[in-house]
Amino acid sequence: MAKLAETIAADLLSIGAVSLKPNDPFTWTSGIKSPIYCDNRLTLSFPDVRKRMADGLTEIIRTHFPNVEVIAGTATAGIPHAALVSERLHKSMVYVRSSAKKYGKGNQIEGKIEAGNQVVIIEDLISTGGSVINAADALRDAGADVLGVAAIFSYGLEKGKKMLQQANLTVQTLTNLDALLTVASQTDYINNDGIQLVQNWRQNPSDWQNS
Repeated sequence: MAKLAETIAADLLSIGAVSLKPNDPFTWTSGIKSPIYCDNRLTLSFPDVRKRMADGLTEIIRTHFPNVEVIAGTATAGIPHAALVSERLHKSMVYVRSSAKKYGKGNQIEGKIEAGNQVVIIEDLISTGGSVINAADALRDAGADVLGVAAIFSYGLEKGKKMLQQANLTVQTLTNLDALLTVASQTDYINNDGIQLVQNWRQNPSDWQNS
């Protein structure tokens, strides 16, 4: 999987799904300053990349969660990847909204889910883990047995690790920040000083300041 992690990391960098700007940081919705920004929605526009990701996520599930019955995509970015994976595995699929609809039946889970169903959640990006924990809570409230999460990328933030552990969620990812920095260094996308800034940010993102 180490080779695949670097292959997917290279894909993300080459198509611009991940940007590294340690000297000109991004501002996340939360207000946190970050030297990295990830938008995996871009992967949908690149068939070869999209296929590698779907194949990789499928293999993760076959290896780590072989008893899965339902694939659940997080809305919205996890939905297309969940559709591709569920087709490969020939499994039922649902998707989970961030909150229940304010109209109609008020569903938070779209699709058929039954008590006792063994579910794997597909997520595109793991930062603090909040969105996937929210999805897992909704599925568990519906009586499902959440086996774990298969995701494309993780920042590897300590806060996210702790939150996911507290939520009793096992997460497997295609790639991660370490693999991304390895590839970025090998391709001269970022220099050693930039890598150190990104690593410093990961250790303490809330208080990180560009130096």
